Order: sequence, then structure tokens, then C-alpha cells
Amino acid sequence: MAGLRGSPALALSAWRGRSGRRYVVGVHEIAGSDLAEVGPAVLIAVRRDGAGIAQPVSVTATGESPRERLTRGWLARVRQKGATEMHVHRLAEGEDERRAIVADLVLDEAASA
Repeated sequence: MAGLRGSPALALSAWRGRSGRRYVVGVHEIAGSDLAEVGPAVLIAVRRDGAGIAQPVSVTATGESPRERLTRGWLARVRQKGATEMHVHRLAEGEDERRAIVADLVLDEAASA
């Protein structure tokens, strides 16, 4: 445990899908985020309202090569919509499961990317 001293704790949270299933996410500031280091994951761009309540801006999934999302401007679009955090769910096993999680978390098609 001595090796953990001085290491900042990873901020964790969770989102619940329409199915009732809970998805644990790591919380990251969107400023300075590099999708190239994310790897396969479900990404939730989040903004906070005046009371500090998290509101999803966009939900998407990355594959083995997340740079494809960078080139399509996903980060730029969600920043323009006020996103300040990126919540990352890395526990999905495979592309099909990531797509199913995105579908479970998206309340309307306008929020997905």
C-alpha cells in the first residue's frame, strides 16, 4: 500500500440506464482529455447545472481506435454544448456490448453521437 501514497484517488460515479442497469464510470475533466488514450469504452459527455447535477450531453462508444471519434469532432461538439466532464465506462466486453450500453443510456437520439 505504500506505493499508493500521493496518488490521487480516481473519481468514480455511476449512471443508470433505462433498463435499470448501473454503469460505473471514471470521471475526467474534458479539458485536456485525449481520446487516443481511452481505448475501447463508452463515453458520456457531461455538463453540470447550477446545482451541480450532472446532465449527459452525448453518449458514444469508442472501439480499438478512438481517434476516429476525434477526427469526427466529437470532443469539439460536446464542448460547444457545454460539456466539462467525460465519464468513461471501460467494463463492456466487446463492441456489441458497448453499443447496447449506449442504447440503454441514451434517452433521445439527439443526445447520441
